[in-house]
Amino acid sequence: MTDEKDQKPTCPKTLPNLPDSSCISIIGMAGSGKTTIGRLLAKALGWAFADSDHIIEAAYAAPLQQISDALGKEAFIEMEAEIIGGLRLCRTVLATGGSVVYRESAMRHLRGMGPIVYLDVPMNIVLERIARNPDRGLAIAPGQTVEDLFLEREALYRRYATVSVRLTELSPAECVQITLDALAQSMGKCAV
Repeated sequence: MTDEKDQKPTCPKTLPNLPDSSCISIIGMAGSGKTTIGRLLAKALGWAFADSDHIIEAAYAAPLQQISDALGKEAFIEMEAEIIGGLRLCRTVLATGGSVVYRESAMRHLRGMGPIVYLDVPMNIVLERIARNPDRGLAIAPGQTVEDLFLEREALYRRYATVSVRLTELSPAECVQITLDALAQSMGKCAV
């Protein structure tokens, strides 16, 4: 992906049938572009942006991987679900942690706030991006590989998504436009 500052999506500023009290949550694997796309999507809509990983880091005053390592996978997932369940967001695009889909309660809460977008990125791209940033923080069990996580989570992402957006090597602006088009299609025609 190129520098997000240089990208200007040519997209609608509003989405029909989406109340101002809504939140758009973005789910997907680490390295799928949730933060990059989320920031640009929020900018295009004139909404706020939040990243649940950063909220967790702020709550624990530590990097995400340190928190995950200290708690272990299951305790981390429980804590993440509690934090997600406590969020009350409006007119916000929320980039979630990749493990949020492990708890039905967290996903019900996100669905109650608005549509959920799954950024469906091929495994080879996810692996390449994670290799470039190995400190990004993953809720992974000892002995488990990123490939294992990908395969384990893929069906959960599809299950909880309002819309799935298949992304490959596109610019961030193109990804945002595809995401907005998919959201608009799922809710009706675009309002200009």
